[in-house]
Amino acid sequence: MWVELMEVENAYVAEMWQELINAEGLAVRIVPRTKPWNRAPELEPRKLYVPAGKLHVAQEILRKI
Repeated sequence: MWVELMEVENAYVAEMWQELINAEGLAVRIVPRTKPWNRAPELEPRKLYVPAGKLHVAQEILRKI
């Protein structure tokens, strides 16, 4: 199960956060807020999700920044 970590303003920012968190060894899923998800423009808001059991790890990574 995945839980929401944060919401960001566009796909570019979401990919930046994903790369940063992935570098720490944690999986991240990016989901557009608008539907249809497969056609969401790059400038639409995105939500970042992490595995439920690792939310505290993701929050600690964000605190370090």
